[in-house]
Amino acid sequence: MWLYAAALVGLCYLLRWYREKQVVSHLRDKYVFITGCDSGFGHLLARQLDLRGLRVLAACLTEKGAQQLRAQTSDRLETVILDVTKTESISAATQWVKERVGDRGLWGLVNNAGISIPTAPNEWLTKHDFMKILDVNLLGLLEVTLSLLSLVRKARGRVVNVSSVVGRVSLLGGGYCISKYGVEAFSDSLRRELSYFGVKVALIEPGFFKTNVTSPEKISRAIQEAWDRVSPEVKDIYGEKFLASGGGTHSDEIHGFNLEMTWEWWRVKESVEKLGSQCYNSLYLVTNCMEHALTACHPRTRYSPGWDAKLLFIPMSYMPTWLVDAMMYWRSPRPIKAL
Repeated sequence: MWLYAAALVGLCYLLRWYREKQVVSHLRDKYVFITGCDSGFGHLLARQLDLRGLRVLAACLTEKGAQQLRAQTSDRLETVILDVTKTESISAATQWVKERVGDRGLWGLVNNAGISIPTAPNEWLTKHDFMKILDVNLLGLLEVTLSLLSLVRKARGRVVNVSSVVGRVSLLGGGYCISKYGVEAFSDSLRRELSYFGVKVALIEPGFFKTNVTSPEKISRAIQEAWDRVSPEVKDIYGEKFLASGGGTHSDEIHGFNLEMTWEWWRVKESVEKLGSQCYNSLYLVTNCMEHALTACHPRTRYSPGWDAKLLFIPMSYMPTWLVDAMMYWRSPRPIKAL
Protein backbone atom coordinates (compact mmCIF):
# COMPACT_ATOMS: atom_id res chain seq x y z
CA MET A 1 0.00 0.00 0.00
CA TRP A 2 2.65 2.51 1.06
CA LEU A 3 4.80 1.52 -1.92
CA TYR A 4 1.97 2.32 -4.34
CA ALA A 5 1.35 5.65 -2.59
CA ALA A 6 5.05 6.58 -2.79
CA ALA A 7 5.14 5.60 -6.47
CA LEU A 8 2.08 7.77 -7.16
CA VAL A 9 3.61 10.76 -5.38
CA GLY A 10 6.87 10.27 -7.26
CA LEU A 11 5.00 10.08 -10.57
CA CYS A 12 3.14 13.30 -9.79
CA TYR A 13 6.40 15.12 -9.02
CA LEU A 14 7.98 13.75 -12.20
CA LEU A 15 5.03 14.94 -14.26
CA ARG A 16 5.18 18.38 -12.66
CA TRP A 17 8.94 18.58 -13.30
CA TYR A 18 8.40 17.70 -16.96
CA ARG A 19 5.61 20.27 -17.39
CA GLU A 20 7.61 23.03 -15.71
CA LYS A 21 10.63 22.41 -17.94
CA GLN A 22 8.69 23.31 -21.09
CA VAL A 23 9.62 26.79 -22.30
CA VAL A 24 7.59 29.30 -24.29
CA SER A 25 8.74 29.68 -27.91
CA HIS A 26 9.99 32.87 -29.64
CA LEU A 27 11.19 34.54 -26.44
CA ARG A 28 13.31 37.02 -28.39
CA ASP A 29 10.14 38.57 -29.80
CA LYS A 30 8.50 39.11 -26.42
CA TYR A 31 8.47 42.32 -24.39
CA VAL A 32 8.60 42.37 -20.58
CA PHE A 33 7.99 45.49 -18.48
CA ILE A 34 9.55 45.49 -14.98
CA THR A 35 9.05 48.12 -12.26
CA GLY A 36 11.61 48.94 -9.56
CA CYS A 37 14.76 48.24 -11.59
CA ASP A 38 17.10 50.64 -9.77
CA SER A 39 18.36 47.87 -7.47
CA GLY A 40 17.52 44.53 -5.90
CA PHE A 41 15.31 41.97 -7.59
CA GLY A 42 14.19 44.26 -10.41
CA HIS A 43 17.72 45.26 -11.39
CA LEU A 44 18.92 41.65 -11.42
CA LEU A 45 15.86 40.36 -13.26
CA ALA A 46 16.25 42.98 -16.01
CA ARG A 47 19.85 41.85 -16.58
CA GLN A 48 18.88 38.19 -16.40
CA LEU A 49 16.08 38.47 -18.97
CA ASP A 50 18.25 40.60 -21.23
CA LEU A 51 20.85 37.81 -21.29
CA ARG A 52 18.03 35.38 -22.08
CA GLY A 53 17.22 37.44 -25.16
CA LEU A 54 13.89 38.96 -24.17
CA ARG A 55 13.10 42.59 -24.94
CA VAL A 56 13.24 44.20 -21.52
CA LEU A 57 11.49 47.49 -20.76
CA ALA A 58 12.89 48.51 -17.38
CA ALA A 59 11.24 51.16 -15.20
CA CYS A 60 13.52 52.95 -12.75
CA LEU A 61 12.71 55.60 -10.17
CA THR A 62 15.89 57.59 -10.87
CA GLU A 63 17.98 58.41 -13.92
CA LYS A 64 21.06 57.24 -12.04
CA GLY A 65 19.51 53.80 -11.62
CA ALA A 66 18.57 53.71 -15.30
CA GLN A 67 22.09 54.64 -16.40
CA GLN A 68 23.66 51.96 -14.21
CA LEU A 69 21.33 49.33 -15.64
CA ARG A 70 21.92 50.33 -19.26
CA ALA A 71 25.68 50.16 -18.68
CA GLN A 72 25.36 46.49 -17.69
CA THR A 73 23.00 45.29 -20.41
CA SER A 74 22.66 45.05 -24.19
CA ASP A 75 21.20 47.63 -26.54
CA ARG A 76 17.92 45.71 -26.59
CA LEU A 77 17.08 46.82 -23.05
CA GLU A 78 15.34 50.18 -22.75
CA THR A 79 14.62 52.21 -19.64
CA VAL A 80 11.96 54.67 -18.55
CA ILE A 81 11.59 56.78 -15.41
CA LEU A 82 8.54 55.76 -13.39
CA ASP A 83 7.13 56.82 -10.03
CA VAL A 84 4.31 54.36 -9.30
CA THR A 85 2.72 56.79 -6.81
CA LYS A 86 1.99 59.37 -9.54
CA THR A 87 -0.80 58.85 -12.09
CA GLU A 88 0.82 61.12 -14.66
CA SER A 89 4.07 59.16 -14.45
CA ILE A 90 2.21 55.87 -14.94
CA SER A 91 0.28 57.29 -17.89
CA ALA A 92 3.48 58.48 -19.55
CA ALA A 93 5.17 55.10 -19.00
CA THR A 94 2.11 53.30 -20.38
CA GLN A 95 2.22 55.35 -23.56
CA TRP A 96 5.96 54.69 -23.82
CA VAL A 97 5.34 50.94 -23.57
CA LYS A 98 2.54 51.08 -26.18
CA GLU A 99 4.84 52.77 -28.67
CA ARG A 100 7.40 49.99 -28.31
CA VAL A 101 5.28 46.84 -28.21
CA GLY A 102 2.87 47.86 -30.96
CA ASP A 103 0.42 45.17 -32.10
CA ARG A 104 2.39 42.38 -30.42
CA GLY A 105 1.23 43.43 -26.98
CA LEU A 106 3.11 43.07 -23.71
CA TRP A 107 4.10 39.51 -22.86
CA GLY A 108 5.15 40.14 -19.28
CA LEU A 109 4.40 42.68 -16.55
CA VAL A 110 6.49 42.32 -13.39
CA ASN A 111 5.28 44.49 -10.49
CA ASN A 112 8.43 44.57 -8.39
CA ALA A 113 8.66 48.14 -7.06
CA GLY A 114 8.26 48.29 -3.29
CA ILE A 115 9.34 49.87 0.00
CA SER A 116 9.25 48.65 3.61
CA ILE A 117 9.43 51.77 5.75
CA PRO A 118 8.04 53.35 7.87
CA THR A 119 7.95 50.16 9.96
CA ALA A 120 7.29 50.11 13.71
CA PRO A 121 4.61 48.93 16.17
CA ASN A 122 1.25 50.14 14.82
CA GLU A 123 0.54 52.46 17.75
CA TRP A 124 3.70 54.41 17.01
CA LEU A 125 2.62 55.25 13.46
CA THR A 126 0.23 57.67 11.76
CA LYS A 127 -2.15 57.23 8.83
CA HIS A 128 0.42 58.94 6.62
CA ASP A 129 3.01 56.33 7.59
CA PHE A 130 0.69 53.56 6.43
CA MET A 131 -0.26 55.37 3.23
CA LYS A 132 3.36 55.95 2.25
CA ILE A 133 3.87 52.20 1.89
CA LEU A 134 0.42 51.42 0.49
CA ASP A 135 0.84 54.04 -2.25
CA VAL A 136 3.87 52.20 -3.60
CA ASN A 137 3.34 48.54 -2.77
CA LEU A 138 -0.39 48.22 -3.38
CA LEU A 139 -2.07 51.24 -4.99
CA GLY A 140 0.86 51.83 -7.36
CA LEU A 141 0.86 48.15 -8.32
CA LEU A 142 -2.90 48.30 -8.96
CA GLU A 143 -2.68 51.37 -11.19
CA VAL A 144 0.29 50.08 -13.20
CA THR A 145 -1.48 46.76 -13.76
CA LEU A 146 -4.78 48.29 -14.81
CA SER A 147 -3.00 50.70 -17.16
CA LEU A 148 -1.15 47.91 -18.98
CA LEU A 149 -3.72 45.13 -18.77
CA SER A 150 -5.05 45.55 -22.32
CA LEU A 151 -1.52 45.13 -23.70
CA VAL A 152 -0.94 41.97 -21.63
CA ARG A 153 -4.29 40.54 -22.74
CA LYS A 154 -3.43 41.22 -26.39
CA ALA A 155 -0.27 39.09 -26.03
CA ARG A 156 -2.00 36.46 -23.82
CA GLY A 157 0.92 37.10 -21.53
CA ARG A 158 1.83 37.05 -17.85
CA VAL A 159 1.44 39.25 -14.79
CA VAL A 160 4.00 38.58 -12.05
CA ASN A 161 3.38 40.32 -8.73
CA VAL A 162 6.00 40.42 -5.98
CA SER A 163 4.43 39.74 -2.61
CA SER A 164 6.23 38.36 0.45
CA VAL A 165 5.98 35.75 3.18
CA VAL A 166 4.57 38.57 5.31
CA GLY A 167 1.66 38.59 2.88
CA ARG A 168 0.84 35.20 4.41
CA VAL A 169 1.87 35.76 8.05
CA SER A 170 1.83 39.26 9.53
CA LEU A 171 5.09 39.61 11.45
CA LEU A 172 5.37 43.35 12.05
CA GLY A 173 3.43 46.56 12.37
CA GLY A 174 3.07 49.24 9.73
CA GLY A 175 1.86 49.17 6.15
CA TYR A 176 4.22 46.59 4.70
CA CYS A 177 2.33 43.43 5.73
CA ILE A 178 -0.98 45.11 4.92
CA SER A 179 0.23 45.99 1.43
CA LYS A 180 1.43 42.44 0.76
CA TYR A 181 -1.83 40.93 1.97
CA GLY A 182 -3.52 43.29 -0.50
CA VAL A 183 -1.23 42.14 -3.32
CA GLU A 184 -2.17 38.54 -2.54
CA ALA A 185 -5.91 39.31 -2.70
CA PHE A 186 -5.64 41.38 -5.88
CA SER A 187 -3.54 38.72 -7.60
CA ASP A 188 -5.99 35.95 -6.72
CA SER A 189 -8.98 37.82 -8.13
CA LEU A 190 -7.02 38.99 -11.17
CA ARG A 191 -5.80 35.45 -11.93
CA ARG A 192 -9.36 34.13 -12.03
CA GLU A 193 -10.65 37.00 -14.17
CA LEU A 194 -7.83 36.86 -16.73
CA SER A 195 -7.86 33.09 -17.08
CA TYR A 196 -10.72 33.52 -19.55
CA PHE A 197 -8.33 35.38 -21.88
CA GLY A 198 -5.33 33.07 -21.64
CA VAL A 199 -3.42 35.41 -19.28
CA LYS A 200 -1.58 33.84 -16.34
CA VAL A 201 -0.94 35.60 -13.00
CA ALA A 202 1.85 34.46 -10.67
CA LEU A 203 2.79 35.52 -7.14
CA ILE A 204 6.37 35.63 -5.85
CA GLU A 205 6.47 35.24 -2.05
CA PRO A 206 10.15 35.51 -1.03
CA GLY A 207 11.55 34.94 2.41
CA PHE A 208 14.12 37.46 3.70
CA PHE A 209 16.76 38.52 1.18
CA LYS A 210 19.40 41.22 1.36
CA THR A 211 17.91 44.18 -0.53
CA ASN A 212 17.01 47.79 0.26
CA VAL A 213 13.68 46.54 1.63
CA THR A 214 15.47 44.64 4.42
CA SER A 215 18.20 47.21 5.08
CA PRO A 216 18.84 47.16 8.87
CA GLU A 217 20.05 50.76 8.83
CA LYS A 218 16.89 52.06 7.16
CA ILE A 219 14.53 50.00 9.30
CA SER A 220 16.30 50.93 12.54
CA ARG A 221 16.24 54.61 11.57
CA ALA A 222 12.51 54.42 10.77
CA ILE A 223 11.76 52.78 14.12
CA GLN A 224 13.73 55.47 15.97
CA GLU A 225 11.94 58.25 14.07
CA ALA A 226 8.55 56.74 14.90
CA TRP A 227 9.53 56.44 18.57
CA ASP A 228 10.68 60.05 18.67
CA ARG A 229 7.24 61.19 17.45
CA VAL A 230 5.02 59.21 19.81
CA SER A 231 3.32 60.78 22.80
CA PRO A 232 4.80 60.64 26.32
CA GLU A 233 1.91 58.34 27.30
CA VAL A 234 2.87 55.74 24.67
CA LYS A 235 6.54 55.97 25.62
CA ASP A 236 5.61 55.42 29.24
CA ILE A 237 3.54 52.33 28.34
CA TYR A 238 6.20 50.67 26.15
CA GLY A 239 9.36 51.88 27.85
CA GLU A 240 12.85 52.54 26.52
CA LYS A 241 13.84 48.88 26.99
CA PHE A 242 11.17 47.84 24.49
CA LEU A 243 12.78 50.02 21.85
CA ALA A 244 16.23 48.49 22.38
CA SER A 245 15.05 44.98 23.28
CA GLY A 246 17.20 42.11 22.16
CA GLY A 247 16.32 39.15 24.35
CA GLY A 248 17.78 35.66 24.24
CA THR A 249 19.07 33.82 21.23
CA HIS A 250 17.28 30.91 19.61
CA SER A 251 19.13 29.43 16.66
CA ASP A 252 18.66 26.36 14.48
CA GLU A 253 20.25 25.40 11.18
CA ILE A 254 18.14 24.13 8.29
CA HIS A 255 19.97 23.66 5.00
CA GLY A 256 22.44 26.36 6.06
CA PHE A 257 19.71 28.85 7.01
CA ASN A 258 19.94 30.37 10.46
CA LEU A 259 16.46 30.40 11.98
CA GLU A 260 17.56 32.95 14.57
CA MET A 261 16.52 35.65 12.11
CA THR A 262 12.99 34.30 12.01
CA TRP A 263 12.37 35.10 15.65
CA GLU A 264 14.82 37.89 16.31
CA TRP A 265 14.92 40.30 13.37
CA TRP A 266 11.75 42.19 14.26
CA ARG A 267 12.59 42.51 17.98
CA VAL A 268 12.77 46.26 17.68
CA LYS A 269 16.10 48.08 17.22
CA GLU A 270 18.73 45.75 18.62
CA SER A 271 17.47 42.75 16.70
CA VAL A 272 16.98 44.70 13.48
CA GLU A 273 20.73 45.26 13.40
CA LYS A 274 21.23 41.49 13.00
CA LEU A 275 19.08 41.36 9.91
CA GLY A 276 21.76 42.11 7.32
CA SER A 277 23.93 39.11 8.19
CA GLN A 278 20.96 36.73 8.37
CA CYS A 279 19.25 37.46 5.05
CA TYR A 280 19.92 35.46 1.91
CA ASN A 281 22.56 37.03 -0.33
CA SER A 282 21.67 35.13 -3.50
CA LEU A 283 18.93 37.17 -5.15
CA TYR A 284 18.95 34.65 -8.00
CA LEU A 285 16.73 32.40 -5.89
CA VAL A 286 14.00 35.01 -6.40
CA THR A 287 14.74 36.18 -9.95
CA ASN A 288 14.92 32.57 -11.18
CA CYS A 289 11.34 32.17 -9.96
CA MET A 290 10.34 35.35 -11.77
CA GLU A 291 12.03 34.16 -14.96
CA HIS A 292 10.26 30.82 -14.75
CA ALA A 293 6.90 32.54 -14.28
CA LEU A 294 7.57 34.52 -17.47
CA THR A 295 9.11 31.87 -19.69
CA ALA A 296 7.60 28.50 -18.69
CA CYS A 297 4.64 27.10 -20.62
CA HIS A 298 3.11 26.02 -17.31
CA PRO A 299 4.14 28.53 -14.60
CA ARG A 300 3.20 28.04 -10.98
CA THR A 301 0.56 30.15 -9.29
CA ARG A 302 2.85 30.85 -6.33
CA TYR A 303 6.62 30.73 -5.82
CA SER A 304 8.21 30.76 -2.36
CA PRO A 305 11.98 31.24 -2.72
CA GLY A 306 14.08 30.78 0.42
CA TRP A 307 14.15 27.96 2.97
CA ASP A 308 12.64 30.26 5.59
CA ALA A 309 9.59 30.69 3.36
CA LYS A 310 9.27 26.98 2.54
CA LEU A 311 9.96 25.48 5.96
CA LEU A 312 8.65 28.08 8.38
CA PHE A 313 6.47 30.93 7.14
CA ILE A 314 4.32 29.06 4.62
CA PRO A 315 3.62 26.25 7.15
CA MET A 316 2.83 28.92 9.76
CA SER A 317 0.22 30.40 7.43
CA TYR A 318 -1.73 27.12 7.68
CA MET A 319 -1.41 26.73 11.45
CA PRO A 320 -4.26 27.60 13.84
CA THR A 321 -4.31 31.28 14.72
CA TRP A 322 -3.91 30.62 18.44
CA LEU A 323 -0.74 28.63 17.82
CA VAL A 324 0.87 31.29 15.62
CA ASP A 325 -0.09 33.97 18.14
CA ALA A 326 1.48 31.93 20.93
CA MET A 327 4.69 31.47 18.93
CA MET A 328 4.92 35.19 18.22
CA TYR A 329 3.99 36.16 21.78
CA TRP A 330 6.60 33.82 23.23
CA ARG A 331 9.45 35.45 21.30
CA SER A 332 8.30 39.08 21.24
CA PRO A 333 9.46 41.84 23.60
CA ARG A 334 7.01 42.93 26.30
CA PRO A 335 6.01 46.53 26.93
CA ILE A 336 7.06 47.66 30.38
CA LYS A 337 3.42 48.04 31.47
CA ALA A 338 2.15 44.83 29.90
CA LEU A 339 -0.47 43.00 31.99
